[in-house]
Amino acid sequence: MLAQQRCFGGSGPSPLSNFGASLSGMRRQGCRFELGSLFQALPARAALCGLCLLLAVAASAQNNLETLLGQARAAEKQEDYGGAARVYKHALVLAPANLEVLKRFGVLEQTELQFDDSIAHFRQVLALDPKYPEVNFYLGVSYLGKSDFREAIEGFQSELATPKPHPRCRYYLAIALQSSGRMDDAVAELNRALADNPSDADALYQLARLHKNASLQAIERLRAIDPDSFQLHVLMAESYAEEKRYPEAIDEYQSALKRNPRAEGIHFSIGVAYWVLHDLDKAEPEFKDALKENPEDPMTNLYLGDLAVHDRRFDEALKYLQVAQKAHLDVPQMHTLLGTCYQARHDPESAKREFMTAIKGDPSAAAPHYLLAQVYRELHDSDASARELSEFDNLSKSAADKAQDPRGATAPGSK
Repeated sequence: MLAQQRCFGGSGPSPLSNFGASLSGMRRQGCRFELGSLFQALPARAALCGLCLLLAVAASAQNNLETLLGQARAAEKQEDYGGAARVYKHALVLAPANLEVLKRFGVLEQTELQFDDSIAHFRQVLALDPKYPEVNFYLGVSYLGKSDFREAIEGFQSELATPKPHPRCRYYLAIALQSSGRMDDAVAELNRALADNPSDADALYQLARLHKNASLQAIERLRAIDPDSFQLHVLMAESYAEEKRYPEAIDEYQSALKRNPRAEGIHFSIGVAYWVLHDLDKAEPEFKDALKENPEDPMTNLYLGDLAVHDRRFDEALKYLQVAQKAHLDVPQMHTLLGTCYQARHDPESAKREFMTAIKGDPSAAAPHYLLAQVYRELHDSDASARELSEFDNLSKSAADKAQDPRGATAPGSK
């Protein structure tokens, strides 16, 4: 007893004897023992020492945990997944219920395609915190890896209900929905993903793929109903035209006309295909047949005007182009064609107006500058003519450096 008194630096009753007296008093009074009561019973200096000891132990454990997590991260960067797994196991010995360790260990297991093990760790996290950041997402990915689409969808939807969902959650939800046959829902999620990130190339690819697959399925259903139907021939023609397979497109359009000779719009499409192939002698009759269907159609008149200018039939071309102009088409090439007609009719002021409008509509087009230079020369404005020729040379050089269209043809609306 004397030794204990010396140890605590006094001759009065020791803290240990006071602590024993406190316990005895509480037992006599039938009181419950609590940790807070212990510290209240101890002298202030001893209580503070105990608290500091507990804090030091906690800080040491936290430092050790952070060191281990750093080691695991370094091992993962070096693709030493086995080493990282050993570090995570050691960390779980120190902190068996640490949510971040459980999450990261699960992600590692997912990387190694150990989906069941990763799911077990993710479930442990969610049992303690159902909205722990990104864990529902990773749980969904593991179920997706197991082809358990129902559980995957549930995981992704739970993640979307959290305050800050994983940025790839909607994309993977769409994949799960698509894999489970819910195509419309998948398309809706991909559109939402693109609303959040319009530059998401993966989402754009999957969306295009879904639409393409739907189109192919519709074609097969049409073929099963009637392999020689008007609708199937038109659909195949449009598909070939999109792929720039114009000869095949023309064949399909002509087959469609045989099934329905009164169908509107087919002659125009055939004319465009011939125009792109530079077969202008065949293109013009098709456009004239299209014009009979709709004499005021601006695009049909524009193409016919272009063909007439090509053949130097300027008066005829002007009539077609003026019909197109009434529709207020936002097509710079139309103004270039009109300017060419006015130039041929020796109306330089009208030609100048049209060429300047064409340049304003498409500043990168070289041809209007060359034609405008000719007009300025006719108007005896040599400085303006030289300026336009210089601009023509610059734009021509720039255009030569760019990739050329393999077929060398551009529709009047895009020249």
